[in-house]
Amino acid sequence: MEKGPSPALTSSLQKLHLNKDESKTNNVQSNRILIGKTIFQRPFSFNEKIKCPSLVSLCLGVLGKHFEDIIEHLSVIAATLPPYTKMAMMAIARRRKLLNDDVLISLSDNSWDILDVSGSDVSDFGLAKVVKMCDSLRAVDISRCYRITALGVSELLSHCQSLETLRCGGCHRSDTAVRRCLGFLKPKLNDVAGDSWEELDSKDIANGAESLRWLLWPKIDDNSRDILASDCPRIVVNPKPSVFSVRGFKVPNEAIADLALDESFVQGIDPNTWVIPGVVRKVVTLSDSSPSELPIAEKFRLAFVQRDERLAPKRAKNVRQRQRRAEKEWMMTNAEAKSVVLAARHSKSLHGRT
Repeated sequence: MEKGPSPALTSSLQKLHLNKDESKTNNVQSNRILIGKTIFQRPFSFNEKIKCPSLVSLCLGVLGKHFEDIIEHLSVIAATLPPYTKMAMMAIARRRKLLNDDVLISLSDNSWDILDVSGSDVSDFGLAKVVKMCDSLRAVDISRCYRITALGVSELLSHCQSLETLRCGGCHRSDTAVRRCLGFLKPKLNDVAGDSWEELDSKDIANGAESLRWLLWPKIDDNSRDILASDCPRIVVNPKPSVFSVRGFKVPNEAIADLALDESFVQGIDPNTWVIPGVVRKVVTLSDSSPSELPIAEKFRLAFVQRDERLAPKRAKNVRQRQRRAEKEWMMTNAEAKSVVLAARHSKSLHGRT
């Protein structure tokens, strides 16, 4: 004879069924249910939502993990993608240390209003190409870009008239490039004839990046800071996040140093997407006091990891040397590039004679 549930359990189940709608209405927060003398743990409350990643985030995660395999065909793939997805892919490429001129140009979209190429291999060529197309940029991060020189910074400041936030510096070359471009930030006069400032029209005054309000330059030198304070008082250097306005302007999120400029585009994507394969974040060192705690195989593995990390900078240097050699060979074999170089040398020789 089959034994049914006890009367106490049946009564409790009936009460739970009767009070289910009332519990939903009152937004019951407790996640425990009492049935008889047994407490069952409910997985979530009635008013609690399960946060699942979107299908787009999952697809971006898969593409990001195999980004090396699609770089060759990236321009074809990106042609059908919306601007937000292109920015998310570029953010993943930057975090995976795969962002260069080709990737940037393939993914760029003229509707972008922010650009984050910090810590990448983007050069003057790629930056100039993109800023000519994306002329409505409001915030740009070029910090720790060792291949961007004063020429690239000047192209950025001259084409992006809506630029409000600029992040720069972070390495010696980037600091030098920005220091040489301080003149572009100063307001100056065009060639006009007049006896006083009152007779000048606004068009006679050059832009001088007049829309720039926030400059994030972590290692700014005292001389550059004094120049900006005296000649460009509208620019706030390294602003601190505050609920109050600074010089009449509220500090935007783009000007907060602790927040990555492209952080919002990778929200919802698994952080393991941009973990570089083969790179170990933390290496466990062997203790001299207890050398026999780890097996021999683990000791060999740790020694190989340490050697691999020690040789990583040399491998990166070799890659950069091969890239520069390829660019030089292209300059020598391409007729158009060769003519530009020869014309520049001829122009210099003419100026030297005069």
